[in-house]
Amino acid sequence: QVQLVESGGGLVQPGGSLRLSCAASTSIFGPVVMEWYRQAPGKERELVADITSGGSTGYADSVKGRFTISRDNAKRTVYLQMNSLKPEDTAVYYCALKFRATGGVNYWGQGTQVTVSS
Repeated sequence: QVQLVESGGGLVQPGGSLRLSCAASTSIFGPVVMEWYRQAPGKERELVADITSGGSTGYADSVKGRFTISRDNAKRTVYLQMNSLKPEDTAVYYCALKFRATGGVNYWGQGTQVTVSS
């Protein structure tokens, strides 16, 4: 069983920044794919960003140029740096772990609330 623990959410004004962290309990962290999703009230969960074991990244069009995903394999942690935040970024953010890039999510974190409001 793998546990994913997110942190770093909170309330921020439009244009501000936040950095989310997700720490994984598994010792087999290097080969896995890590992803960040978000779910706003009344909307479906959507993929925000992902990062492979080799460090290749992908982003949703809505966050390109504003969000950056990164990972520290030694710390078994993935990060999501969010800049130029907008009210429409308000959502619960979840990290996810996949053992295979082409497979489904194997484990989810509990989620952390991000609210962008003045």
